[in-house]
This record gives sequence, C-alpha cells and structure tokens, in this order.
Amino acid sequence: MRRHLSRLLGLLLLLTAPEVSHATAVKEFVLQNGLKVLLLEDHKSPAVTFQVWYRVGSRNEKDGKSGLSHFLEHMMFKGTPSVKPEEYSRIIAKNGGRSNAFTTSDVTVYFATMSRDKIGIEIEMEADRMANALLGDTYFEPEKKVIQEERRLRTDDKPVAALDEVTSAVAYTVHPYRRPVIGWMDDIQNLSRQDLVDHYKLYYAPNNAFIVVAGDFSSEEILSKIKAAFEKIPRGPEPPEVRAEEPPQRGERRVFLKKEAELPFLMMFYHAPNLKSLDNFALDLLTVVLAGGRSAPLYHDLVYQKRLARSVDASYSSVSIDPGGFSITAQLMPGKEAPEVEREIDLLVDKVKVEPISERDLQKAKNQIESSFIFAQDSIFGQAMKIGYYEANGGWRQMDQYIDGIRRVTRKDIQRVAKEYLDRDQRTIGVLIPTKEKAQ
Repeated sequence: MRRHLSRLLGLLLLLTAPEVSHATAVKEFVLQNGLKVLLLEDHKSPAVTFQVWYRVGSRNEKDGKSGLSHFLEHMMFKGTPSVKPEEYSRIIAKNGGRSNAFTTSDVTVYFATMSRDKIGIEIEMEADRMANALLGDTYFEPEKKVIQEERRLRTDDKPVAALDEVTSAVAYTVHPYRRPVIGWMDDIQNLSRQDLVDHYKLYYAPNNAFIVVAGDFSSEEILSKIKAAFEKIPRGPEPPEVRAEEPPQRGERRVFLKKEAELPFLMMFYHAPNLKSLDNFALDLLTVVLAGGRSAPLYHDLVYQKRLARSVDASYSSVSIDPGGFSITAQLMPGKEAPEVEREIDLLVDKVKVEPISERDLQKAKNQIESSFIFAQDSIFGQAMKIGYYEANGGWRQMDQYIDGIRRVTRKDIQRVAKEYLDRDQRTIGVLIPTKEKAQ
C-alpha cells in the first residue's frame, strides 16, 4: 500500500510542479542608481519578507583580512544617525516582525518578515543603514571580542566544523573559498575599524546590491516605497572583480585533525562545477541516489547493515559564484576506523560508476528532489531565499530551468558525472581523530 501511495505522490508532484514554480511570477525592476528589485506577490498569508542582498562575502576578502564581511555584518546593527545602536532589531520586534542577517562566501544578507502594513519600517531602516551606518569606534573592540567568542563556539569547540574548515583550506590552494567566512582568529584580532569603513564604502552601494520581496503586498505600492527610500542613495564605485581561479587538482590530498571529540569523522570533498554547468542537475540527483534516505546505498550499507557509521550524508550545492564541491561525510561508530569506512564508501561510489542505477531508483530520486523544491515554496521566506541565491549566483530566471533539468537527467548521466567528478585525484579527504581531554 505504501509503495502505491509513494508512486501516486510522485505522479502528483510531476504533474503539478510547473504550476507551482514561481520564478515566472517574479517582477524585476532596476532603479536609476543600479539597485535591482525583485518582487514576488504571494497572498496566502498576511506577511511580507523583505531582504537586501549585498554581493560581497568572504570571497571578496584579501589574505590577512579574512572575516571582514562577517565583521561588517555585525557592525551594521550598531546604529545610524537616526537609529540608535542595537535599536534596529528592537524596532522590528516591537512591530511584530522577525529580523536577522547572515554572511556566506558569496553574499551578505539582511532580512525581516513583517505584516504588510508595517513593512515600510523595514524598508526605511535598510535604506538608512545602506547609506549611513556609523560603524562607531565605541563598539568596534567589544564586537571583535563577540566575534572571536562566536568563532570559538561555532568552530574551535565543534570538532566537525573545525575539520570542515581545515579541509577547505587544503582543498583550495588559490581560490578564496579556502578561507572561513568567520575568519581566522589572528585575522579577526588584527582587523581595524578602518578596514570595516573601507569595506563598507566599497561594497555597500545600491549598484552592488539587490532587493528581494515576497509575500502579501501590491507590487506597485511596495515599489513606490522602495524607490522613495533607496533611489536617493548614489551609486558607489564598481567593486573589483575576483579573478582567482582554482587550478585543477592532480592528486588526492589528505588532512588529519586531532581534537577532543567523542567519535571519528570522515569527510570527502570533490571539486565540482556550479550552475554554469548543465551537469549540476545530475550532481544534485547523485546526492540523493547515494545517500537520500534509509534505502540509499550509503545509509543501507554503512549504517544499517554493517554498522560502521552512525550517520552518512552526501551534499552538493550548485548555487555558488565559482565552482564548489561535492561532499560525502560519515560519523563513525565507536571503535571503527576511517580507512575501513573510506574503503566501503569507495566501493559503493565505484559501483555507481560502472553499473547504471535502476530506472526506479532514478525516478525515486527525482521525486524526492522535486518535492523538496515544491514544498519550499510554501514559505514566503523560503521563496525569497531561493530567488536571492539564484540571482546572486547566475540570475533568478534560472529557477525555471531547475525542474525541467532534473527531469531530463538519465541513468547514463548519473553514471557519467560520478565517473567525471568523483575522481580520487580530485578529492581532499579530512579525518577527525578524537583525542582525550588533557588533564587540567
């Protein structure tokens, strides 16, 4: 019975996907100062998500200045001449909204979700700090300590995060993706307030940003508010292009991290293309084929059958400005060794390379990906985020190609991309080796 229901659900998803894809409903406008505005009306709930995306992240930093974009994100909450330090979040909350910000390798994003009649408050405050952030000296050193503590909590004290950081630093030799978004501890310590000011003046300009709005609003009405708030901000200088290109990897690299931890962890990172390659659809499906559920070979073999790993996963993201990677990770069971788990993973990956997967397994993977893509559109925040990531990494219109691209993937495509990209000469292996706590 469950099998029939699964097939029925898959069929329904296939039939309904084109109609629920909202990419074609996005309205695009470009203000006179170069600020792009992307609007998606969705009246299912009386809320609006407003997001400002700046085209700057750790990718745009220089050696010795890592963490600068993330530091600036923190300082953007320290006030303007008209909004007191730390007052931004309180104003949003007081008016029934939720707000936050984040920094990645490619972008820095500020957002709030509020009711339609209050969203004008967020629009005005975002325009204000795009042009008038104080970056006050009073808050610089205290915030530096906050960020250093954040790094300790999120990376230094988390063995898997620390392993991911050091593996990336080895996998990339030239490209800035080798640097952590939060920055190296010494770099954070040595950043100056002038570094932040210069970074702000160079990258926080309307011609280096775009706005995404999704939810219950009138496009004409909200565009008028956006123009009134943002169009008076002058264009900034054109930021320098990032020209670094990672050279081809011609041999396997390995990194071992000894750290206090409960269990060993294995990480395999393979260089892989981004949205610019049509192979991105097959690579997305390959993650599901390998590890997308309890019946997938990596889980079934390593976790369920042989009990070598507590968990196993495969991940790939095409939405990055420059080529990223395809990863396979495993949390080992107590007493198990990384070389044994590595051999088992290699055997399963090699099998996909030489034996085409079944048509049933391919369709199951397609249904799983399509359902995730579709259900993400139930949230206006999720819709806005999807639009933003596509726009930042190639253009929002590419969203419309996704479902069709997934459907076109064949069994031979899965086999081909596994052979081409899951090449041991193009991978970096990171191994976490647990150590006992040192005596105090």
